Amino acid sequence: MKKLLMPYTSQALNLKNHLVMAPMTRSRAIDNLPNALMAEYYSQRRGAGLIITEGTAPAPEGLGYARIPGIFSKEQTEGWKLTTEAVHQNNSKIFVQLMHTGRIGHQANLPEGVQVVGVSAIPAAGQMHTDTAGMQDYPVPVALSTQGVKEVIGQYVAAAKNAIAAGFDGVELHGANGYLIEQFLNPNVNDRTDNYGGSVENRSRFAIEVAQQVADAIGKDKVGIRISPNSTLGDLQAYDADTTEETYIHLSREFNRIGLAYIHISLSPQIPAQTLNAIRTEFEGTLIYCNTFNAEKAEAELNKGDADLIAFGRGFLANPDLDQRIINGSALNAPDFTTLYTPGAKGYTDYPALFN
Repeated sequence: MKKLLMPYTSQALNLKNHLVMAPMTRSRAIDNLPNALMAEYYSQRRGAGLIITEGTAPAPEGLGYARIPGIFSKEQTEGWKLTTEAVHQNNSKIFVQLMHTGRIGHQANLPEGVQVVGVSAIPAAGQMHTDTAGMQDYPVPVALSTQGVKEVIGQYVAAAKNAIAAGFDGVELHGANGYLIEQFLNPNVNDRTDNYGGSVENRSRFAIEVAQQVADAIGKDKVGIRISPNSTLGDLQAYDADTTEETYIHLSREFNRIGLAYIHISLSPQIPAQTLNAIRTEFEGTLIYCNTFNAEKAEAELNKGDADLIAFGRGFLANPDLDQRIINGSALNAPDFTTLYTPGAKGYTDYPALFN
C-alpha cells in the first residue's frame, strides 16, 4: 500500500493518511459568510486525512479579496459549523487557515468603513479584482501603529478561539504568499523602526508572537503555519539570500520552541535545498510539502523522509475523490481555471467522481 494512503501519527496529529488538501481561495462565501455550498465542497473531498480550508480572515481588515470567508463574527463562526460537522463525518481532520491579507486588498472588498492596513505605507504593485468596480490598483495601506500590531495579534487569537468553537481541529496561520505575516518578514515591504522592523529578529517578531499567543489560547498541538521562503508573490521583492535563510532558520527554531503541530512549506524553485534542510533540522514537528506534486512524486518524497505529509491543491480542486483515483491509478480531471473564483456551484462542486 502506498505510504501516501497509510495512517499518519505524530505527537500532535492523528490522521487517516498522509494526504493533505491544500488551502485554496475559491471565493464562494457570499457576504463573507461560510455556507452550505462550501460545506458540500469540503465534504466531497473527504479522502484527505487533513483538510486545510481556504484563507479565512481573522478580522474585517483581512478580507482583501471578494467573497472570502471570515471567522471573526458569531454568524461566521456558526456558518463554519456546517463544514466541520460534514468533514468530521468522514473521519477527516480540518484546520482553518487564518489569512490576513494586509496590503493585498482593496476597500471595495472590505466592509463599509474598514481600511486596508499593512506593515508600512508601501502599496503593492499591480491590481486586484473587485465585484463592484472591476480591476483596481492596490491602495496605499494604512501603516499599523505598534499598538495596532498588538490589536491584530489579539484578532488572530480571537479568531482561533472562534475556530475551536466552530468545531475545527486547529488553525493554520498563513505566513506565506505575500500576506500580512510575510509582509512583516520582508525588508522591502517592512520599513518599520519599532520592535517589528529592522533586524531579522524584529521582522520575525510578529509571526512568532501570533504563533505563541494563538498556541497559548487553543493549544500548541492545534496550530500550524504556512511559509514560503524566497517567495515573490504579492509583490514581495526577493531579499538577500543569506538573510532570507537566516530568517527562516530563526522562525523554525522559534516555532519548534513553541511546539507548533506543523510547518507547511509552499515549495518553489527559488528555495535553496540548504534552506529546506535547515528548516528540517531546526523543527522537530510535522513538515508538510506542497506544490507540483502528483502521486508518484509525493510517494517518493515521503519515502525520502524530508517531508512527513504532502498537500495537493489543484489535484483536490478538480478531483473530489483524489484518494480513490490514486488507489485506482485513474486519470485526473483537469481544473477549469475560468471558474476558480466565480460564485456558485459550477467549477466547484460539480466535478465528476469515479463512483457516484
